[in-house]
Amino acid sequence: MREKVSQMFKDKLLLVMLVLGLLTIVAAAGVVTIQRGNKSEDPGFGLQESQGLIAQETVPETQAQLAGNSNATDSKKNYEAKDATKALTEGEINEPIAQVGAGKDSAKALALNFTDTSKMTWPVKGNVLLDYSMDSTIYFQTLDQYKCNPAIVVQGDVSTPVNAPANAKVLEVGSNEEIGNYVVLDLGNDYIATCGQLKEVQVVVNEYIEQGKILGYVAEPTKYYSVEGANVFFELEHGQTPIDPLDYME
Repeated sequence: MREKVSQMFKDKLLLVMLVLGLLTIVAAAGVVTIQRGNKSEDPGFGLQESQGLIAQETVPETQAQLAGNSNATDSKKNYEAKDATKALTEGEINEPIAQVGAGKDSAKALALNFTDTSKMTWPVKGNVLLDYSMDSTIYFQTLDQYKCNPAIVVQGDVSTPVNAPANAKVLEVGSNEEIGNYVVLDLGNDYIATCGQLKEVQVVVNEYIEQGKILGYVAEPTKYYSVEGANVFFELEHGQTPIDPLDYME
């Protein structure tokens, strides 16, 4: 009798579990159906997916335009260059184009045509302390020796202005132990002038300067000219060969 009761209990329990399992499956199927229905009824669902795809496709194109900034810059430069050319042609720009490293006041290019018949002005007025001498030696008091001299050494008071001897273009501005601060000038036709023993140089490389322009001022003499005193070292070359500046002085 007990065995029959136990078997009946097990059968009922199994039946209950089967029913519960079926109910669970039905409920799950209903939830899936409801979710699908919601998606199909939502008019923005497909649009959101489409917008996502469009955004992904257009991002690389936008980035390419930003990366192409240089093209826009080049176009602007070309536009500005055309405008500048047009303005120059039509006479709208009166100022000359500046030389590299020079200010507007010194930008005008000069015709440099120094010849063997041209004359220069003195860079500074004073006595000639040491003459040009490449054929024989002369005595240098500070050095206490005789040697050739490729330039003239002109006496000058400290802080006296030193002027350009002719129209020129500044080739170099520098300094060395012997002649201190110096300026190298291109006079044209392979004539090159060098003014040394300067301070407070007033010109820059590539600048075109007119005759009489202040190059700088007479400095204290270097140790190579301490006995001779304050002076201006002035050298003139033609085709890289020193020549006597006195032959060209007015």
